[in-house]
Amino acid sequence: MMPEMAYAQRAAVNGAGLPSDVVWLNANEYPGGIPDVSLAAMREALPGAFRYHYQEFGAIYAAIAKSEDLAPEQIITGCGSSEVLHTAVDAFTSSTRPLISVTPAYEGPIETARALGRNVILVKLRADYTADVRALAAEADKAGGGVIYLCNPNNPTSAFTAKSDVDWLVANLPPKTILLMDEAYLHFGDAPDLVSAMAYVRQGKEVIVTRTFSKIYGMAGLRVGFAAAKPEYIARLQPLRMNVISIVSARGVVAALEHQQSIVPERKKSLAHTRGELTAWLSGNKVKFIPPQANFIMIDCGRPAREFIAALPKLGVVPGRPFPPLDNMLRVTIGTDGEMAKFRDAFWKVYKG
Repeated sequence: MMPEMAYAQRAAVNGAGLPSDVVWLNANEYPGGIPDVSLAAMREALPGAFRYHYQEFGAIYAAIAKSEDLAPEQIITGCGSSEVLHTAVDAFTSSTRPLISVTPAYEGPIETARALGRNVILVKLRADYTADVRALAAEADKAGGGVIYLCNPNNPTSAFTAKSDVDWLVANLPPKTILLMDEAYLHFGDAPDLVSAMAYVRQGKEVIVTRTFSKIYGMAGLRVGFAAAKPEYIARLQPLRMNVISIVSARGVVAALEHQQSIVPERKKSLAHTRGELTAWLSGNKVKFIPPQANFIMIDCGRPAREFIAALPKLGVVPGRPFPPLDNMLRVTIGTDGEMAKFRDAFWKVYKG
């Protein structure tokens, strides 16, 4: 089973000979870092971290649930969203219930299903890189049920599944089928037709939504995420969870949630500005790309992206890994303004040869 770090890619990059000021644009991390209120809360928590603090977690889980207008029995936390995605695949797929997804997509749930010996059915993206929800439903119907996994916005394309398509899919889920919606990057999108599927959880639909604090909250190294679903689904996930999350991480998360009404819009606006500068530069230089709705972008290099993946680190920039079958596409995380300026310079040198 491939560990998450194999996807994060930093471990896959040979750091020997790289410039000391190398810019890491390969793991979709948020460049603004951990919110100040969370840092303060974690500093306060550290001296007491020699205790387990199990007695506090009821209130912590309730705070996470309240942030999404849910009851505590409708959420389960995990080590980032990776753990809850893994447990959802483990609990709700089987030898007769496949995992059904698009390709390319985030590989974590797909590789988990394969490692567990479950059947995996992949549906090609449409020409505009969006999910073909009707094809996904048809495959689930043909299989007699299963788990449909969607990342929205999608990793690696940064394209999104519109509200009308999600509405249709939920309304037309075949019997014995669950929609597993990964919303790791949802907060970065500004398209009017990009909405959360959390409302379906509140309605008790056959939907599981996963979220992470790794992205817009800048807590990738703290490893906190959660799944939201109706209580009977959460009860199915409970026996598979590893343990409670770190008390230090938990205190940071609760502090961030107390200020989410300012943290999320400010970070979304800041990243959208930097992302917009990059897309404007690409358009001005007639470089094609998939219109992004996440904190990364897929750029059409016009030739194999592996050439750029090999060359850019020597120029001080590490981009994302290959994503077959989009062999000419380069995934690039949106960093700070300064990091993106360095990326543009390095990319143009390689692009122009």
